[in-house]
Amino acid sequence: MDQRVHDHAETLVDWSARIETGDDVVLRVAEGAHDLAVAVAERVGERGANCLTVYSSDEVRQAYLRGHDGDFDDDPAYELAMYDQADSVLSLGGGRNTTALADVPGDRRQAAARAREGIREARLDTDWVSTVHPTRSLAQQAGMAYAEYRDFVYDAVLRDWESLAAEMDQLKNLLDDGREVRVVGEGTDLTMSVENRVAVNSAASVAYGSHNLPSGEVFTAPVVESVAGEVTFDVPMTIADRRVRDVTLGFEDGEVVDFAAGQGESAIAETLETDAGATRLGELGIGMNRGIDRPTDTILFDEKMGGTVHMALGRAYAANFPAGHAEKRNESAVHVDLIRRMGEGSRLEIDGEVVQEDGVFRWE
Repeated sequence: MDQRVHDHAETLVDWSARIETGDDVVLRVAEGAHDLAVAVAERVGERGANCLTVYSSDEVRQAYLRGHDGDFDDDPAYELAMYDQADSVLSLGGGRNTTALADVPGDRRQAAARAREGIREARLDTDWVSTVHPTRSLAQQAGMAYAEYRDFVYDAVLRDWESLAAEMDQLKNLLDDGREVRVVGEGTDLTMSVENRVAVNSAASVAYGSHNLPSGEVFTAPVVESVAGEVTFDVPMTIADRRVRDVTLGFEDGEVVDFAAGQGESAIAETLETDAGATRLGELGIGMNRGIDRPTDTILFDEKMGGTVHMALGRAYAANFPAGHAEKRNESAVHVDLIRRMGEGSRLEIDGEVVQEDGVFRWE
């Protein structure tokens, strides 16, 4: 086995999830992630923790959803109990067909998502971490040769996380002390309040309130009703197994009042129709991982790409709210990220001061 697989597992278990003796760990393994699962299980065992492995497959899920009549039971107790009892949930992405769910009707996806909101919240209440094992299907989606894609993944994952955490802390402090953020660029002039919010220094560890590996972003939650203006997202991506590019959203009083897309507009429409919270922003994130230097059509990597910002329609994360204020967060069955490059002519302002211009932070 490639030594980098073992290094990936070590980073996930020790740095990211901080697994300790006696922890109850759920290990969710996607198709194609077997080698990483073996390495992670070995590391969990060395830590003296308990490990329950469950299999995850988009093709199995596609068969289930197409076979179902769409009247889903709310939060089946047996599945909810697994996450209620877990200390950590480690999700190893992979897969062999990145568009396996493409022929599942949108209303059925939405119904399934709404029926499992309690299960999703129980999982998010654990020390959960999501990562990706490089597979041929992901390499193909990224437009890379398999060996090239593996190098890309490990360059993004196996970083000096302590050093990057120190750099990202500068932006976290600016957001924590700030009141208003403005994002300006081609087709974009959007403002939002971040007052009384807590920015997360997402340094790939639950110790930082971060749950992705790789990570490398600072994210916060806007005051929902404050979002106003227009924003264009130019990084192509796949949403609900449909290719989406050049998305424009217009906001008034925090709600999407108009939208358009150069491709995949129906996927945006279905997202917005999920529930009331899906028409509002739950996250503003700023990518700072310079080890991710190109889009790959995998959100785990693309939203962390240095020189980008992303915004999520739907659910906000509780970590962005101070104690006693979590009831103000945006609630939704979805959390759909959209990404734009902060290239030439763009700027990121906090309380009128330029923090980033042309994709470069003022301290770089």
